[in-house]
Amino acid sequence: MTGHIPVMLEEVLALLQPRDGAIYLDATFGGGGYAAAILAAADCTLWALDRDPDAIARGAALAAKYPQRLHLVQACFGDMLESLAARGVQALDGVVMDLGVSSFQIDQAERGFSFRHDGPLDMRMGRDGPTAADLVNTLPERELATILSDFGEERHARRVARAILRERATAPITTTARLAEIVRGAVPRDPSGIDGATRSFQGLRIAVNDELGEIERGLAAAQSLLAPGGRLVVVSFHSLEDRLVKRAMVGAAGRAGAASRHDPAALLPPTAPDFDLLTFRALRPGDAEIHANPRSRSARLRALERRDPTSQGITA
Repeated sequence: MTGHIPVMLEEVLALLQPRDGAIYLDATFGGGGYAAAILAAADCTLWALDRDPDAIARGAALAAKYPQRLHLVQACFGDMLESLAARGVQALDGVVMDLGVSSFQIDQAERGFSFRHDGPLDMRMGRDGPTAADLVNTLPERELATILSDFGEERHARRVARAILRERATAPITTTARLAEIVRGAVPRDPSGIDGATRSFQGLRIAVNDELGEIERGLAAAQSLLAPGGRLVVVSFHSLEDRLVKRAMVGAAGRAGAASRHDPAALLPPTAPDFDLLTFRALRPGDAEIHANPRSRSARLRALERRDPTSQGITA
């Protein structure tokens, strides 16, 4: 697992507070950085999920180091309820989720996530389903533009989609280098220095892996699995992810705002929320971490805790 630097690790551990005898879930195992730190911090049990078989294979050495304590499962974190229930796990004392693509996936040209190295236009975090090449070579212009706009936040999505259709008519687009060249030729140079292909690649990756749907399912499942006092800690890397995390946590903590006085729900007596926010605004990495690991610069961390009725003098 060399080369992997877990983002905001100190903050994650401070909020998760691993303790002996507890059961935790690393919902996005990736390079195993969070998992290794959690296991070293307490004599606990850790379940770890990842949809990428390569990530599960990389975890073999860590599992050998912590036999009976680390349990690796190849599964999407959106399916954590079913995956854990099948293994007899009904409740957790903490969940950590590190969203988005992993450093290993970005750095492997053959996975097709990055335009920095030429490779097949794949972008699948797992091994099934359509690839990015399937999308760019088959989708209608309007549908392709919607993906680039909604998921990539590409302002010139229509122009990019039109260029892709024009180029694929001459030959299928099968490599990251060719797609990047097409996109760069369709968008004006960004004064911030961001590569012109960045947003389009993000949009396609999110679509290929249904990342936003996975996040919504994963957040809901994690909340339902948390035992009283259990904590959910989530690190996101762009605004689309963070928006979903914020909405879910604010809603669970009963801070989503009161119902309109015209809404019949406003007539119902308020109910106490089941969760408390541990972070009232997203935490960001410090300057030292950003300098040591530039990939951390866009990270945002949010955390939530399930209330313990017994500690508040409330009988269930």
